[in-house]
Amino acid sequence: MAAPYDKNDDSVVVIIGSGAGGGTLGSELAQKGIDTVVLEAGGRHEIPAFSNDEWGMFGQISWLDKRTTSGTWRVASDFSGLPAWIVKAVGGSTVHWAGASLRFQEHEFRVRSEYGNVPGASLLDWPLKLADLEPYYARAEDKMGVTRTNGIPGLPGNNNFKVLKAGADKLGYKNCHTGRMAINSEPRDGRAACQQIGFCFQGCKSGAKWSTLYVEIPKGEATGKLEVRPDSQVLSIEHDAKGRVSGVVYADKDGNQHRQAARAVCVAGNSIESPRLLLNSASSKFPDGLANSSGQVGKNYMRHMTGSVYAVFDKPVNMHRGTTMAGIITDESKNDPSRGFVGGYEMETLSLGLPFMAAFLNPGAWGREFASALDMYNHTAGMWLVGEDMPQESNAITLHPTEKDQYGLPVPNVHFDDHPNDVAMRNHAYRQGSALYEAVGASRTFPTPPYPSTHNLGTNRMSENARDGVVNKFGQTHDIANLFVSDGSQFTTGAAENPTLTIVALAIRQADYIADQMAKKAI
Repeated sequence: MAAPYDKNDDSVVVIIGSGAGGGTLGSELAQKGIDTVVLEAGGRHEIPAFSNDEWGMFGQISWLDKRTTSGTWRVASDFSGLPAWIVKAVGGSTVHWAGASLRFQEHEFRVRSEYGNVPGASLLDWPLKLADLEPYYARAEDKMGVTRTNGIPGLPGNNNFKVLKAGADKLGYKNCHTGRMAINSEPRDGRAACQQIGFCFQGCKSGAKWSTLYVEIPKGEATGKLEVRPDSQVLSIEHDAKGRVSGVVYADKDGNQHRQAARAVCVAGNSIESPRLLLNSASSKFPDGLANSSGQVGKNYMRHMTGSVYAVFDKPVNMHRGTTMAGIITDESKNDPSRGFVGGYEMETLSLGLPFMAAFLNPGAWGREFASALDMYNHTAGMWLVGEDMPQESNAITLHPTEKDQYGLPVPNVHFDDHPNDVAMRNHAYRQGSALYEAVGASRTFPTPPYPSTHNLGTNRMSENARDGVVNKFGQTHDIANLFVSDGSQFTTGAAENPTLTIVALAIRQADYIADQMAKKAI
């Protein structure tokens, strides 16, 4: 493990955030011999600190800092203070994620060309193609141990999957299996195989699930070139007279402020905190915030089209036993506008523990129907729906005009309105999910509204032209050569697939680029 770097050492690369983007990038840079400091706002909770307790772990690891919401999305009324269900801890949301690891499809990198002009949507083609990412997808899959790649067998199917598969067969779906999951189906990389404990969202007690916390970060630390500082919340990014970033100001767990000098800064704080930090770093030289000459910082927030369908059966299902999301149907992920919308969606097994089921089933609901659904919990099967939502410039992270955080900085407001395409897709997915369960004898099906967002995307999007976005195809900001964005906020569009594999692939690619640029003295 690296000795602490001097705070005046301006040769280090500073990474803000330690999740799929920041944790991977930090480890990759360190393994290339580059001095790297990762500043993580949350604490460091290693595997022994995980507990198979939904509410306990939610309180321990979730990002619960003050945030506000607006817009017509259900989350604004149901969970006004919790727009996102993500992690504030070393490892970021790779502690909490389910493990689904899917490559984007070729057409999803060029949706403006593919879908045409969708009224109200700010569609843009990515400045890279699938072919550009394929070698990095391959490296990510090998690094993460993704099942059904590199000869790694798929995970076994639990009862929730068996119900899904039976319904998929009845509906004529052809592509249904236990998924490409970054969860060991057999021992690999010094970690055990999945024990089917079923608490994937609470931190994996067996370490079978890939997380930067106990996979990538220790590999980086072993080089002596990576220092991770937990409980270090970055408040602003500073720049020199030439407009190049020169360091960051952060607060430790006691609220004391420090400044870490930097050769380059990489922002990987998720799609709410990353734009917020750039906006809060405004100066006389950059009055609208850093990297914001386009006015696009914070804009085009995406969260995926989501929802769930649950179904009650005569016999027990016990959906909570086994890997939470090892089950997927990909047939609906194609682009087929004849369904009444562009883009597509995935259908994935999902079991929420009883406390979360009660909270998320239909927020605010009560009475006999609600109680009977909980009474039949062990007879219930469930799926999550995740699809491509339309970017809209008005869906945005902005600085609240009056509300401040514990450091006196404006809190982020998360504004989101569903696009008509999102609504049409969700309604189609609800119908298909219900039909699937009814085809295998469900006595009741009930669609449930979206939960607080786990797939937070956009807000610092990639673009070919500087006027259209915030970063180029390497996540390098158009305005400042030594300032990078390294998380899902750089996504130009969201695609139908869970985003983590793509975030990791982009981080590996970005590490190669940063190392090359440093060798050339360009940064």
